[in-house]
Amino acid sequence: MIVTVITPFPELLGPFFSTGVIGKAVEKSLIDIRFINPRDHSDGHYGQIDDYAYGGGGMVLMAEPLARAVDEAKAGGQAFVVHPGPQGVVLGQHLVESLASKEHLVIVCGRYEGVDERFVDKYVDLEISIGDYVLTGGELPAMVIIDAVARLVPGVVGQEAAVEEDSFFRGMLDTPHYTRPSSWKGSEVPRVLTGGDHLKTSSWRRRQSVARTLGRRPDMIARANIGPYLDKGVYVILVPARREVTLEEAEAIADLGASFGCERAIFISTDEAFHKELQESLGGKGKVLRSPGRAIAWIKDREKEDPFVIICGSTDRGSIHWLEAKRLGLASGRPIVFLAGEGAESFTPDPGQQVSLGPVRGGRDDRTLSCPRDTLAVILDRFFGRR
Repeated sequence: MIVTVITPFPELLGPFFSTGVIGKAVEKSLIDIRFINPRDHSDGHYGQIDDYAYGGGGMVLMAEPLARAVDEAKAGGQAFVVHPGPQGVVLGQHLVESLASKEHLVIVCGRYEGVDERFVDKYVDLEISIGDYVLTGGELPAMVIIDAVARLVPGVVGQEAAVEEDSFFRGMLDTPHYTRPSSWKGSEVPRVLTGGDHLKTSSWRRRQSVARTLGRRPDMIARANIGPYLDKGVYVILVPARREVTLEEAEAIADLGASFGCERAIFISTDEAFHKELQESLGGKGKVLRSPGRAIAWIKDREKEDPFVIICGSTDRGSIHWLEAKRLGLASGRPIVFLAGEGAESFTPDPGQQVSLGPVRGGRDDRTLSCPRDTLAVILDRFFGRR
């Protein structure tokens, strides 16, 4: 990956690119860091790159020296141009992942009151803010952007699995970490981490990540895929599976559930002939049972625990927001069941083990989706899609 930093003060960034993880990445040629000083592209003998703002105010970086610097950076091919500034898109992990996919990243550092807006309009692909505060220049944000992006370049971080466990990488906060000694000032390392049982350790870390995110940053749940943080399985139950639900539709729903990590799609049918035909058609992708109660009992027996049931209803009566249902399902630690279809609302599990979602709406007219497959696709994406 090539990163070109356009700055009148390259000396500010030199130590950053020669030490630590970033320094090693540069040394191994995993990242090629380049500097261009806009003063080298100024007119006159004094290297002037700024002037007074029209209408009053402080000094503003001139468009022409910056434009020439970008043209030099792009001389070898295409590049994605970023300008750090307080008016830009706030930097988040999703944006970092997008920037990491670029082969050549050009970062134009501002100074003083900012840069000529005409340069931004014509040359900048994206403005990025690292927070709602103002700095004296763009060099610090440039280092933040490069550090975050570099971690995702293969080989930069020694253990790539560690990157996937970082806060925000999967949409959740990281688990707490400990090192030697096991006892420090009366505080002990959690026993599960010193016991050597990797399965128990993994489960503990997932639960800690969930607890931290729910307690400190519940807003993150909206864009997180909660699947990797569940200790129990996820199931879809369609009620009822009558002849109006074709074999092709049933197979599509089973495939949809599997694509989002569901353990099994269960279809309810009281028609003996159709029951058998549907089971043969589904094979191992789904299961056919005669009632929602039997389906819940089968899941309970399989998971050794009562499931948390999310009823995907067709009315708003008694329903909660999908984000609250997502939070409650994650916090429950139990198997999660999505109960959908025309007969879903008539089923009543034990109190405290269910929530109801309102209808899924969308489109210009805010219409309710009537197809079970489409409804499930939207709901499953909200819970298990990655944003």
